Amino acid sequence: MDSTPSSSSSSPFDLVSSALGQYIPRDAAAAAAGSADSPGEGTAPRQEPANHTARRQEQILGVVNLDRDLRITRCNLDAPVFAGLDPPVGSPIVDLLPPGDVPTVTRRLRQVLETGDAHVARVQRLRRGDGTELVVSMSILAAAEPHEGLTVSLIAMARRLHLYAAETAIGTSLDIGETAQSLAESLLAWGDVAAIDLDFAVWTGEGVTGQAPGRIRLRRAALVPDRAWPEGYLTPGDDLPRDASRLLAQAIRRDDAAQAIVIPDRATIERVLGSPRLVRALVPSDRSAGVACIPLVLEGTPPVVLGVAEVWRRADRPFHDSELFDLQELVARTSHHVDLARQHQREHTQVLALQRRLLPRAGGDTVETASVYQPATPDSAGVGGDWVNSFPLPDGRTALVVGDVVGHGLGAAATMGQLSMEARALLSAGLAPDEVLEHLDETVTLLDDAESGLAAGYSALGSTCCIAVYDPVSHHVALSSAGHLPPVLVSPDGSSGPLPVRPHPGLGAEFALREPFHVHTFAAPPGALLALYTDGLVEDPALSIDEGIGRLADAAATVHPWDALPEAARHVVSALAPVRQRDDVTLLLARMIGYRKGDTATWRLPARDDAAARARVLVSALLRQWRSSADTRDSVLLLVSELVTNAVRFARGPITVRLIRAGHGLLCEVGDTGNGRPRLGSGGLLDDRGRGLHVVHRLTTGWGVRWTDTGKVVWAKVAVRPWCR
Repeated sequence: MDSTPSSSSSSPFDLVSSALGQYIPRDAAAAAAGSADSPGEGTAPRQEPANHTARRQEQILGVVNLDRDLRITRCNLDAPVFAGLDPPVGSPIVDLLPPGDVPTVTRRLRQVLETGDAHVARVQRLRRGDGTELVVSMSILAAAEPHEGLTVSLIAMARRLHLYAAETAIGTSLDIGETAQSLAESLLAWGDVAAIDLDFAVWTGEGVTGQAPGRIRLRRAALVPDRAWPEGYLTPGDDLPRDASRLLAQAIRRDDAAQAIVIPDRATIERVLGSPRLVRALVPSDRSAGVACIPLVLEGTPPVVLGVAEVWRRADRPFHDSELFDLQELVARTSHHVDLARQHQREHTQVLALQRRLLPRAGGDTVETASVYQPATPDSAGVGGDWVNSFPLPDGRTALVVGDVVGHGLGAAATMGQLSMEARALLSAGLAPDEVLEHLDETVTLLDDAESGLAAGYSALGSTCCIAVYDPVSHHVALSSAGHLPPVLVSPDGSSGPLPVRPHPGLGAEFALREPFHVHTFAAPPGALLALYTDGLVEDPALSIDEGIGRLADAAATVHPWDALPEAARHVVSALAPVRQRDDVTLLLARMIGYRKGDTATWRLPARDDAAARARVLVSALLRQWRSSADTRDSVLLLVSELVTNAVRFARGPITVRLIRAGHGLLCEVGDTGNGRPRLGSGGLLDDRGRGLHVVHRLTTGWGVRWTDTGKVVWAKVAVRPWCR
């Protein structure tokens, strides 16, 4: 019986090289260092297969032997696919690697030397002598005795293996740029340079189904490998010239269908482009002679082209039909990932636009504000439900609102926008913070009913909100919270700490858990700093929530009264926000300014028939002291007279009159203990009821009512000339 050498008698290098014999010509194998032994004497020469050349082109297997210093001792990389990989015997294996991969691969090689455990089928890139790269599957095995060192087998990524690896790598991110980069890196296995050009509408998240075929606009999304490119060549982020976009769109659209095309040589490329400027923009280098253009098609009726993938090769590597089929299959399998990234970009853009619309624009004359908002991750499914707002109320006060809506995406964004606008409308209408939260609580409950809430796949139950209203005259803040973390107050003397806000369930709690919302009132003198925030700023797995709030209080206390508030807010967030954010981070800083003592005056009058006359005397003396014009004095005296008269006529108890001058206006307030709401009537000339409010309406630029614990305050604004101070 003929004996066959056992596997233990040959090294892995010899076994792999023997397997290569049927593909590599005998003369090439003999010339290669470490090739399989030539046939002995008396052995008939082996007959070369008739399809020898074609089989050589298909060969994908190579092998390298290393000593314990990781230097090459033998090498068999004669297959055409390894052209450009010519490591001399004695050179280190790391010469074949991109610089960034050297530490990782070296560590794997050393580990196999030490343990003898093989590393099998690791995807790796090899660097050719001309700077291009080849994607291979690398396996590292310990050399069989009596040999020492390692055997590294290299498989130029086979069709199915590479398609599978590419599919698993592409689509792991919803970021358009990262998705395009993953696709380009996968395509590099078929060429020297790979580029992805996407329709501009894909970048912006716009709809792409209604576009005219000839109106495609392309932007370069990805380009590999990473190297220095010639001047004028398009790199990621550059828009393709319109004529280049038009040429590509026309080339890939034939017979009303998107098809792959191949331009085989440099002369044809230059003739098709027709312009040296386009050649510089689209052709990677002088060595690039052929290109395959594969459209990224979104299946539908009709199909929609999302962009174009370009694979460039040198002249000595023409594209074969089987390779073109592989390219088309890979691009077809991954086009839907690009469209998913486009849809995510559209949602992200919409939510972010709403989020930015809700951010405070600027502080008023009595409060300086600054806010910071950081999404959990730049490519999250959209922006979260955190929102902040600050705005002056019509009666001269300032509202500060912060909320945290459950969830992310469009459902949370819609709820966030609705709650924010509703809170602003109710506060502007004069409702107190606790009353506003009662309405928001009811709104969240209604949004979560079976028809509009849960059926849409989103629930806002448990959302939180905190509302603070600052009175610049009394320098007091009225605050109410629904399940939100307590704000932090920094006093002018530098002391800081969280406010003792009574805990309350979040919005939309079950009826049995609902309690009246508590209003916490505290002094905020000029120079005080109030910090409202969401839990993402203070939550840290390594700390308790109280410690996180304490860190915020310490950081806010470092803000100097003369520090620019926007920079201070960014500094506080950078000092506190965790490196790996699990939730959105939101911070609103408000520095209290208030009115100067000389710009306000308050009087308390008994509710008697002479109250209006007494008020006119007091107001007239103050306006002369403020050096107001005669016209202004006449208008303000008539206004005060009407408001005090209405208070005496329709209310009870003492009457409070307050005047505030600010900028080019004057605010007049009259408070009483009544609970009736003044309304403009539509009565005739002989109807005396409500005529005073018509006078007020004509004299002012705005008026309204706000409610207090003891009654109401009717306020009115009068435009005046600049004050003489």
